[in-house]
Amino acid sequence: MLEIDGRRDFGYDSVYFDTADRLSYRLTAQKRRRRFKLRTRSYLDTGTAFLELKTKSGRGSTVKDRLAYEPADRARITRAGGAYLGALLSGHGHDPALVAELRPELVSRYRRTTLLLPGGSRATIDTRLHWSSVPDPGLAVGLTRYVIIESKSAGAPSELDRALWRAGHRPHGISKFGTGMAALHPELPGNTWARVLRGPFAEGRPGLPMTSPQAAPARSSAAPAIDSASMPWRR
Repeated sequence: MLEIDGRRDFGYDSVYFDTADRLSYRLTAQKRRRRFKLRTRSYLDTGTAFLELKTKSGRGSTVKDRLAYEPADRARITRAGGAYLGALLSGHGHDPALVAELRPELVSRYRRTTLLLPGGSRATIDTRLHWSSVPDPGLAVGLTRYVIIESKSAGAPSELDRALWRAGHRPHGISKFGTGMAALHPELPGNTWARVLRGPFAEGRPGLPMTSPQAAPARSSAAPAIDSASMPWRR
């Protein structure tokens, strides 16, 4: 288990950006080959932050490019950040002019524990899951009774995978950005995540008063995120 200064779980804050017509969301929901996802990620314990662009390679694997960022700029695209993003978007076949249209849309907060498993496999366990709208902060969803487990096996299924299977949990895809947006905005097409929207997210419907994660001690880590299938798991 990742431990830093005696801590084993760490606070993450991500601000996702999209255009007014929700281009990034639509590309994600439709699983387009050239989809992209833009966010800032803040590691609350260390006071560090990054501007991150996630895209898909020609082989379908996730590519993440990131730039060190000031935490105070987490909800905006700076001039340097815009120049960086424009070059990346152009290289991935997107119009660099999109940078001017991107605006902060969604905040995702959670606490993360990272496991290193036998054989080189890894897993992350996210708790205190909370999503809120940037334009309308009162619009929020929290999954206080669930965790998200992201499992990345180095080859064969890991011991953790098998334990979850034995307990009746099966893996299925979930995007914190896509699912959070669909939960906050039911008018958006959410078929890709219909199962989890009907299940865990139905317990944290938009508009209900939520406890802000900012009220809790903020912790974080510079541990890399793991992009893989994930399993919402009732505690």
